[in-house]
Amino acid sequence: MIVSDLNPSEDLHPWRRFVAIGDSFTEGIGDPDPTVPGGNRGWADRVAEQLASASPDFSYANLAVRGRLIGQINDEQVEAALELQPDLITLCAGGNDVTRGGNPDFIADELDSMVKRLSRDGATVVLFTGPDIGETPVLGTLRGRVAIFNENVHTVALRHDAVIADLWALRQLHQKPMWAPDRLHFSALGHHTIAAMVLDSLGVQHSLDPTTPEPAASTTWRQARAGDIDWAREHLFPWVMRRVRHQSSGDGVSAKRPLAAPVFGKANGPVPKD
Repeated sequence: MIVSDLNPSEDLHPWRRFVAIGDSFTEGIGDPDPTVPGGNRGWADRVAEQLASASPDFSYANLAVRGRLIGQINDEQVEAALELQPDLITLCAGGNDVTRGGNPDFIADELDSMVKRLSRDGATVVLFTGPDIGETPVLGTLRGRVAIFNENVHTVALRHDAVIADLWALRQLHQKPMWAPDRLHFSALGHHTIAAMVLDSLGVQHSLDPTTPEPAASTTWRQARAGDIDWAREHLFPWVMRRVRHQSSGDGVSAKRPLAAPVFGKANGPVPKD
């Protein structure tokens, strides 16, 4: 649902306070921007910018921290989010647990208890399915487990009347430009595409134009293997070593927007280039 211009005087949606909780996906990792709090923009900032453009008194907080497991999000972010008295909450949690071998059913049970708490005051809650990672190096082996988790997410959403933002169904995410160089997080273009999908799922008009990345340049077998080696050295090996050492990329990191505050953003900025 795209419009070329949004009139701030028009009441295009019912929400006045948006709080986002989760892990690196919601923090915006993969979409660096030194002009925003925390240095990463991401889909949640983009959604907040669009919602704020239609509501002068709109405020936004983002409590997400990279590397957090679902239990940590539950312990550290849920009550903090409720204290901000939001009427719109996005929750993406469980992805890190699935990639570390967690049982999708047990993860969903914890998600269910979180959504029950988050919706107690009547806030709209948005849940995310995991993306289809079948073609993704390393993570592709987890595709079946992600699919099971996604079915559980749909069940939780039905039980608590939550909105589903369906990353699995967003087929554009299969394209290479949608992913950051680490192949684990989304690029600026990926976050832009996801933000538009979230707003569409909420039935909100927005100015995020759809975009189709240019086809990836063809590479020789030798170039592709060299790229894989560089990626493994720069991104995969450090990720594996953190797992072995029981470390997290979020150690020492705090939420980038811990308080609900007005949004001064780029709602009508250019579409990111692939």
